[in-house]
Amino acid sequence: MASLTAGNRRPVRLADIAKAAGVSHGTASNVFSRPEIVREEVRERVRAAAEAMGYAGPDPKGRLLRAGKVNAIGVATAEPLSYFFEDPFARVMMAGISQACDATGAGISLVSAANTEQLAWNIQSALVDGFIVFCIEGGSRLVELARERKLPFVALDLDSEDGSVAAIGVDNIAGASLAARHLTELGHRRFAVLALPFADGRTGIISPEELRAAAYAGTRDRLTGYFRELSRVGIDTSKVPVYETANDASSTKAGLETIFASGEPPTAILAMSDRMALATLEWLSARGLNVPDDVSVIGFDGVPEAALSEPPLTTVAQPIAEMGRLAVKAILENDGKVSRQLLPVELIVRASSAPPRR
Repeated sequence: MASLTAGNRRPVRLADIAKAAGVSHGTASNVFSRPEIVREEVRERVRAAAEAMGYAGPDPKGRLLRAGKVNAIGVATAEPLSYFFEDPFARVMMAGISQACDATGAGISLVSAANTEQLAWNIQSALVDGFIVFCIEGGSRLVELARERKLPFVALDLDSEDGSVAAIGVDNIAGASLAARHLTELGHRRFAVLALPFADGRTGIISPEELRAAAYAGTRDRLTGYFRELSRVGIDTSKVPVYETANDASSTKAGLETIFASGEPPTAILAMSDRMALATLEWLSARGLNVPDDVSVIGFDGVPEAALSEPPLTTVAQPIAEMGRLAVKAILENDGKVSRQLLPVELIVRASSAPPRR
């Protein structure tokens, strides 16, 4: 790392140290990068000169950039940085990413920001070999910013059918169909849906027109899977309330207040994430409603907390950690090809779903 000379405040360079120590530039460089090949007395002379001139050594960032590889992966999201630690899905994904990075010795840089301008700066300045992009919200903007860096990137849960973007995800229609079919086969006919965002910055009951104009393909696909199965058994899906949440506890509970305050209450809740489903179990329990006797609840994700809830949550499990590991592999072994991987899901039946009592 360069220091400043006392006279003209010019940064001290490695060449200055070599000159002061009476050695070649190459020898001075080896003292800091390959000291084992330099004689001890020469090492001591170069280091003494460096200490006297306030030189701490070559800038490691410059050395990494010259080598063309920094051995680190950026994990980017438009969500607040706390998302990586608070969201159950993100925690499992990060565990998979971390395991793959540990196995290869690669580092991880978390990239997030409170606004789009800061996010752009953070992505542009991140010292990484490529990006894993969490496309929960703001996915198209994240992809655009990652492309501008001209580094390899892989989108997770991408809400786009752009075949030019490398992506890893699951078949949301098939997964949602599994959930709805399980409940209809149990005999349920009165449903409500707690949905992931259809567009940015709003929550509430969604009209049929808004459903068709959904900005996020993942949300739209899960609803398509639900409604396909409900229609198959003769349910009028136009009468099924769909409440758009922010995928957090407060908006989920607000949605449940709305759903249970109007008309005949549902006997089954289809939640588009385990996070919403777990919040639903809490809300129902607090109001004296028994799961699954009064209401069946089914989630989507397969996070560890789902197996530990009361009652244990029926859910559609994604291979979340495997998605993270595959994303790391795609970045570190990048061959320039665009790969789009669609991984299978699995219905895990637990105690939160049962035939309706009424």
